[in-house]
Amino acid sequence: MNNEIATLPNNRPKKRHMLSEGRSLFEFGTTSLLMPLLLQAPRGDKHPVMVLPGFLASDISTKPLRTFLKMKGYKPHGWGLGRNLGTHIVGGQHIVSDQLLNKVIELHVKHDAKVSLVGWSLGGILAREIARVIPDCVRQVISLGSPFNGPQGSAPVAAKMFEMINGDLNQREPDAAQRIIPPPQVPSSAIFSRSDGVAHWQSCINSNEHLHPQSENIEVKGSHMGLGHNSQVLWIVANRLAQKEGQWQPFRQKTLHRVLYPNPDRA
Repeated sequence: MNNEIATLPNNRPKKRHMLSEGRSLFEFGTTSLLMPLLLQAPRGDKHPVMVLPGFLASDISTKPLRTFLKMKGYKPHGWGLGRNLGTHIVGGQHIVSDQLLNKVIELHVKHDAKVSLVGWSLGGILAREIARVIPDCVRQVISLGSPFNGPQGSAPVAAKMFEMINGDLNQREPDAAQRIIPPPQVPSSAIFSRSDGVAHWQSCINSNEHLHPQSENIEVKGSHMGLGHNSQVLWIVANRLAQKEGQWQPFRQKTLHRVLYPNPDRA
């Protein structure tokens, strides 16, 4: 893997990317037009999937993704905890709250199956931490533009708002920023966009030193605000979730995927 990915500077999203986040509306329209093709993606095995929203968002924001997953044969669930203000990131032994952990455990018991977690932005950080704490309940994790590899990668406005609500996490829990960087020991896919206007793409990937055989980075093209309904993302999520439990393989096993999706290791 090249040095661009192996070394993560304290970058912020580029201003032109921040100012063009409105393209998420165009992405939604494109996905609607491509839905007949997206429905050809692999079908699921009816296992439960929890979708966690991003910072300041609620389950309303993940409804398009959950609707798609239901159409593909899964049992999708929102997180059911209202607006994600970051208050479920806590200190101490576990970075994620007991309330959120219990939500996943309840789904695991209810469906008698491991739960896949799909987290958008801050939701992806929470999803990775859930899998780190209760791996026996989690089938796999998919993060969408989640700045787990350095909170300094978030746009200044988003970072400031998070700090206003939750305080300075780095000051309160100085080890927390380092603890969330390695991927959990379950299959995990980090989806990112180089034109993300909220979280710098380098903060949303597993760096070379932390990758393990069941973790990967997958690049898409699009905005941060559109990741939950981006057509490329929907196809990847369906592809990843459709893998049989215990038979996880990296995404680029098919020639078509290698052609349509950029190589995340490119210079």
